[in-house]
Amino acid sequence: MRVAGFAQHGGPEVLRLMERETPRAGSGQVRVRVKAAGVQPFDCALRAGWTPPGVAPSLPTVPGNEFAGVIDQVGEGLTGLGIGAEVLGFGQLNAYAEYVVVPADQVTAKPAGMPWEVAGGFSAGAQTAHIALEQLGVGKGDTVLIHGAAGGVGTVAVQLAVRRGATVVGTASVANHDHLRTLGATPLEYGDGLLERVRAVAPDGVDAALDGAGGDALTVSLAVVADRSRILTLVEHGRAAELGIRVTPNLRSAARLAELADLHSQGRLRIHVRGTYPLERAADAHREVETGHGRGKVVLTVD
Repeated sequence: MRVAGFAQHGGPEVLRLMERETPRAGSGQVRVRVKAAGVQPFDCALRAGWTPPGVAPSLPTVPGNEFAGVIDQVGEGLTGLGIGAEVLGFGQLNAYAEYVVVPADQVTAKPAGMPWEVAGGFSAGAQTAHIALEQLGVGKGDTVLIHGAAGGVGTVAVQLAVRRGATVVGTASVANHDHLRTLGATPLEYGDGLLERVRAVAPDGVDAALDGAGGDALTVSLAVVADRSRILTLVEHGRAAELGIRVTPNLRSAARLAELADLHSQGRLRIHVRGTYPLERAADAHREVETGHGRGKVVLTVD
């Protein structure tokens, strides 16, 4: 099968189209013929040489931790998941490929009306946002500061926080401010003076912060949120323990994914796909993600 992977760490140019033996589904697993796979900052960091906790990838590595496709092989001992079922799912690696094998409890049915490119880029951002808000205890009456609010995680977090009854302040580039307003957030621009701008729109204080940008954005969060256990960073993992703030635990599940996919089906959760690339252009997809200012998701499509 064809995959997009890298044999050495480096910039996006190290991603190459490769051939790898097609995997087979073992006991308790399903094999999915991939139609689309999301591209995450996680994947870019992995390609650049970062080793995430609990993962020890060997070279060559095939990134990709979210996907959608059609089950074409089912391992022993499984019922309820048949060949031909359209699914979306998650893992940690190997989704930039024509086929991916995962445990059956890492996929759920794709809603019939969900486009493939949306389904392929749905799992990671949606579940990360849901878990983060759960960890922060965001609820009715809270004021929540979300950095990187126009990104794949941020746009979902804004919508879910609003649904929980929170007031949302979101940082993003000016080009994305109107988009954030349509999602229910008060947008603010990054850069010098951000702390003063946050205090101006949230004079009664900020109860929780979700940091999807790091650096100065995290510094502002530390200044405006009194309870550090209500700050969660998606990017500054190395500083989290010393600062006393949270990171996202791995609580992804098929049940959580199904709940979020149902919200999308009901029109209560919007997902914006800003760019799609064929598998052979995975390097270009990484370049777009690494610009850091795009709206929504970048997705690979697999013929």
